[in-house]
Amino acid sequence: MYKKLFIPGPTHVREEVLAAQTAPMIGHRAKEYSELQGAVREKLEQLLYTKQPILPFASSGTGLMEGSVRQAVRPGKRALVTVCGAFSKRWFQISEANGIPTDKIEVEWGLGFTPDQVVEALGQGDYDALTLTLNETSTGVLNPVPEITAAVREKYPEVVVLVDAVSAMAGSKIEFDAWDIDCVLASSQKCFALPPGLAVAAVSERMLARAAEVPNSGYYFNFHVNLKYYKKDQTPATPAISLLNALNKQLEDILAEGLENRWARHLEMAGIVRAWARKYWKLFAADAFLSPTVTTVMNTRGISVADLNKALAERGAMISNGYGDLKEKTFRIATMGDLTVEDIHWLLGEINDILGLE
Repeated sequence: MYKKLFIPGPTHVREEVLAAQTAPMIGHRAKEYSELQGAVREKLEQLLYTKQPILPFASSGTGLMEGSVRQAVRPGKRALVTVCGAFSKRWFQISEANGIPTDKIEVEWGLGFTPDQVVEALGQGDYDALTLTLNETSTGVLNPVPEITAAVREKYPEVVVLVDAVSAMAGSKIEFDAWDIDCVLASSQKCFALPPGLAVAAVSERMLARAAEVPNSGYYFNFHVNLKYYKKDQTPATPAISLLNALNKQLEDILAEGLENRWARHLEMAGIVRAWARKYWKLFAADAFLSPTVTTVMNTRGISVADLNKALAERGAMISNGYGDLKEKTFRIATMGDLTVEDIHWLLGEINDILGLE
């Protein structure tokens, strides 16, 4: 049975977007392909409020996490990873797996970071790179990235700031230039509301300068290798052409909706879920760090989240259990992509009916 997905990825994909993938195949060195990538590039620039390079990759977001940190740390320097949940911890694991000297600072799950915490931690080592997770999917936390970056720039202007925006880009406002970050990355299966398999990264001049100083930084995700082709609206390796067709269609619709309208819709949906959660349960994330794209709810009633999802499946919906150690202790409801306020009201009504909530 078809289920509408209220999970934090993969998200519900509209029929029109799915259909865009069925366009006839074209050669990736043909003029038609360059025109496609150029159209996507121009729309992504509007989405991220930038004219700096935004590079597409046939990859998951995790691939770009690895590629970016690998190009951000020079020999003898270190990376600092901020950990506030399961997915921000992944960047620490990736960095260590690539042999990069790496430290981490952690906060209690459900909290985000303050600028003072990050600046203080940077003062404890010789750091080249800082990784931030804009939206932590496991806990429903949104970190104050622009405020953190502003504080970092004031005291440590040479530190390269890498931002995982996988579950926020296209659902929450990201001003790449104004925030003065160096790499922001995301993949297609969350707020973009596309099938998985495509990722994008915006990169700053500071990031490119740093990448040029790092030896053995790989090929596939190498920003300079990709930049040479980007200037011709192409890629060094075969791109995900069908997904780029879908992205072009989706970006066209996002811009038609209006960016400010899109951010407001996501906040409105999140507000509805938060109010419902406060009435019947308890929010997991602290009020100061609530995400607009995914809400993590504490299972204060001790229900079986797995059984709830089975009942929802019979009604055509799916939510997400808690992640990792939070499984059955929490559940997550996504408010991202092309979901609507009406969808959220319907979902919560179904949950109330299944559980007998009044």
